Amino acid sequence: MSQFFFNQRAALVSDVIDGTLIASPWNNLARLESDPAIRIVVRRDLNKENVAVISGGGSGHEPAHVGFVGKGMLTAAVCGDLFASPSVDAVLTAIQAVTGEAGCLLIVKNYTGDRLNFGLAAEKARRLGYKVEMLIVGDDISLPDNKHPRGIAGTVLVHKVAGYFAERGCNLDTVLREASLAARSTASIGVALSGCHLPQEAESAPRHPAGSAELGMGIHGEPGAAIIATHNSGEIVRLMADKLAAALPKTGRLAVMLNNLGGVSVAEMAILTAELAKTPLHARIDWLIGPAALVTALDMKGFSLSAIVLEESIEKALLADVETSGWLRPVQPRQISVMPSSLRSASVSYQPSGNAEVAGIVARVTGTLDGLEAELNALDAKVGDGDTGSTFAAGAREIARLLEAKQLPLDDLPVLFALIGERLTVVMGGSSGVLMSIFFTAAGQALAQGESIASALNAGLKQMKFYGGADEGDRTMIDALQPALASLLAEPGALQKAFEAAEAGAERTRNAAKANAGRASYLNSDSLIGNMDPGAHAVARVFKALAE
Repeated sequence: MSQFFFNQRAALVSDVIDGTLIASPWNNLARLESDPAIRIVVRRDLNKENVAVISGGGSGHEPAHVGFVGKGMLTAAVCGDLFASPSVDAVLTAIQAVTGEAGCLLIVKNYTGDRLNFGLAAEKARRLGYKVEMLIVGDDISLPDNKHPRGIAGTVLVHKVAGYFAERGCNLDTVLREASLAARSTASIGVALSGCHLPQEAESAPRHPAGSAELGMGIHGEPGAAIIATHNSGEIVRLMADKLAAALPKTGRLAVMLNNLGGVSVAEMAILTAELAKTPLHARIDWLIGPAALVTALDMKGFSLSAIVLEESIEKALLADVETSGWLRPVQPRQISVMPSSLRSASVSYQPSGNAEVAGIVARVTGTLDGLEAELNALDAKVGDGDTGSTFAAGAREIARLLEAKQLPLDDLPVLFALIGERLTVVMGGSSGVLMSIFFTAAGQALAQGESIASALNAGLKQMKFYGGADEGDRTMIDALQPALASLLAEPGALQKAFEAAEAGAERTRNAAKANAGRASYLNSDSLIGNMDPGAHAVARVFKALAE
């Protein structure tokens, strides 16, 4: 039986937004008029002369992110489905709606979907002429050896600092610098006695023994770093405070935020606040934020502690007044407002053109990937969910269809790359589609700026690595793509050498005992050894076809 109050699952996120607008204490929020699948809340008192600060992500973390839209904090929040990143189109729509000549800063929690979708939206916005910077927050210290620490409740502190400097009229470089300082100065850790209840989901079995808690559980219910055999509030808070102290500089004043993950009673949060005052960390705390529900995980029975080192600028920003509905104040119900919008199309504008040489290259690449569908699916079934071949084939068939219909700008490579990037994110789906779209979109931008093909392809790779988080050696397609493109950069046109570099890189993935990205990162070494990464194999086969 479901443990969740809701009406219709399809309307759940929209209903959440409506309720927040009705209860807005400042009456300063509006839904942006857009496609019903795109859910964006903006400031009604929007001032485009200032840097826009945009955040968002999956819903289910209320009051984040809508509750922090308003004077002194966010300019707009982009709302995805429950625990799911908003689409690239949704993020791009928000950027276009609220960004003026001063530019905008995207603040993103460090999760793959958010990095990719916000990242591709940033690339598309730059192509449209917007000044966009993106800051990825990874404040979770529960997994110290993790290459990509998660972004959790401490992200709100970064929102506060960025919003303060944007509201003062500072330029984009200053807003980014101060927000980056806040992100580097913030550490968070959470604990939970149990996970959360999703709509239409029955009660799940306990994940750990009775009388224990899970330290470092993620804000989507991801497994924690360790099981601790106690419910004692004092012992748990002392352990968390000690871990924060170890992750922070040994000296310096602090602000500490006590965040309710959604299912902890007011009484328990008061007890936890009292326990924090008994820890050695308390002597360094100048400011206490909460206890309150700030970044939740639906009704998770847990809480988190976030500490930020108080530089002068950070302290001023944290203490400044704001006008946001996330602060718990009684209000009269408000009427829902809708802000009209008139946005530029994000679609790539182009005229089909012919170029026999380019057409041949496109045909060889798409034909190769189409023909590899079954082989790549079989490889992926050993280390993933068995759909890599189908995903790549779907993208290849779409580009081949446009080629056959003579609907590609073959004689305009920058626009061709941009168009391929646009179509791949539509038809491929999943992270692979966004990654390849980022690759072609960024490469097309580099071509438009006068870069050579080899340099542009390497620029695309750089952006794909930045947003995707993977690097050579992480057992992904990059293990073949990076050496191949490095070879091309050294010797443009030497496709046989590029193929040999790609093939050697793909072969190395057979011996990788650990994957650091994608679904394979959850598998043990026995499942990986001897199995080539399907993405790397696909890249090698494409370069083989080009070399022939």
